Amino acid sequence: MEEYVGIPNDMGISFNVQPKMKALKIAERARDAILSGKFHQVCINLANGDMEGHTGDIKATVVACKVADEAVKMIIEATEKVEGVYVVTADHGNAEDMVKRDKSGQPLLDKDGNIQILTSHTLHPVPIAIGGRGLAPGVRFRKDLPNAGLANVAATVINLPGDYEPH
Repeated sequence: MEEYVGIPNDMGISFNVQPKMKALKIAERARDAILSGKFHQVCINLANGDMEGHTGDIKATVVACKVADEAVKMIIEATEKVEGVYVVTADHGNAEDMVKRDKSGQPLLDKDGNIQILTSHTLHPVPIAIGGRGLAPGVRFRKDLPNAGLANVAATVINLPGDYEPH
């Protein structure tokens, strides 16, 4: 009952040379799948911010994040058209803070006085956005989970549809 669609990478090209990667192609395929009415759920992975964050190239990371925003917009618009529900989140941060910092939050400098670039995953909380015209009236989200994590995201995704009856 699942269909997996993979869109091949541009082999042999560094991510910071092609920061848009295949985000728009992925979004187009996701949009088409959503609008087809064939699926109850479509799961999409846009890796731009993560992969570019690892390169340490801040300019390329900005491009990657902008194209990921365009892709998410396309996907949300399709979700709205079919009166669906969207959940947008990540498994960790990577592009939101690309500067190594000391314990007080100040940027660390190298021996030449240049800011040290952070290329590893961050430890910042990852936001989640849930919405869409298909969200049941009266849905309320818990505020009593100060240490919520990915397990809570999975449980939410499973519980969002409620007693779904296909049209």
